[in-house]
Amino acid sequence: QGASHAATRLLGLQEFKAANTVKINPDAPQKNARFLTLEARKTLLVPTPRLRTGLFNKIVPPSGATKEILRICATSRGIKEYSVPVGLDGKARVDLVVVGSVAVSEKGWRIGKGEGYADMEYAMMVSMGAVQADTPVITIVHDCQVVDIAEELLGDHDLTVDYILTPTRTIKTNCKRPKPQGIIWHKASVPPYEMLEKIPILKSLRYREKQAGKDVTLQDERSDLANANTPAALEGSGTITTVYVGNIPPSVRVSELKCALREFRATPLRLNWQGAQHRAFLDYKDKATAESAVSSLKGLSLGGNSLRVELAKNQRN
Repeated sequence: QGASHAATRLLGLQEFKAANTVKINPDAPQKNARFLTLEARKTLLVPTPRLRTGLFNKIVPPSGATKEILRICATSRGIKEYSVPVGLDGKARVDLVVVGSVAVSEKGWRIGKGEGYADMEYAMMVSMGAVQADTPVITIVHDCQVVDIAEELLGDHDLTVDYILTPTRTIKTNCKRPKPQGIIWHKASVPPYEMLEKIPILKSLRYREKQAGKDVTLQDERSDLANANTPAALEGSGTITTVYVGNIPPSVRVSELKCALREFRATPLRLNWQGAQHRAFLDYKDKATAESAVSSLKGLSLGGNSLRVELAKNQRN
């Protein structure tokens, strides 16, 4: 109720006027915020639904788009029809972040739906350098959602907000609490293994941070990582299925690929390295294992290149 009117308060904010790229969550209450961003000819980034295929989609309206088309671009249909994915190497720089909230306090403490996606998206943006400590965060809510929240409810992974827009007022929170500095890997809840399985780009970020020497150990790190490639995996082999990995940069060594495969729990039975041709072939015990490896490795980048990973065209016996 009143979401559309509350969003118009964006137009009065200097931070919105100055922003070139705005990231807004894809939910219905922020539809008008997305429309106003497109109408102001700013770059609009929307998180990929449930982060399944990447982090952002950039909405690209057709040239000369009318208001009606821009309104469609601001809906979930528009995200499907008028957007292109932005990967980890997309060098996105976000000037303003708009998030949804279930409840928010005038001090800037925020409670989301409890799935952790907004906090996770923000932490991922920090990790990829898309936001800085001073990038403003805004939430658009109804007046009845502005409540007192006890600070002890907040964890260090929780995102705080700088502005609250409601149908009747614009609240500047002057929040001094620092925002998350990146992904806190050791927190069991952020992210649990299930989240890593669901969000391929998170695996890429974790691998990247590990390469940079950060501690990315999860609290619930499983021992089955160590057992991923026991000789038992060779027994009862069905039809060997081969996966093609292409677009490997000349600088990448076979050891780096092997390390990434272990990290992503996609260790093959055999690896045929053809570095000079910028490719490798991975043999798995059956089609299901190969397909699972392909989906695990989607979005992996090595040496600055996003790798091309797919079932090999000519399945060799």
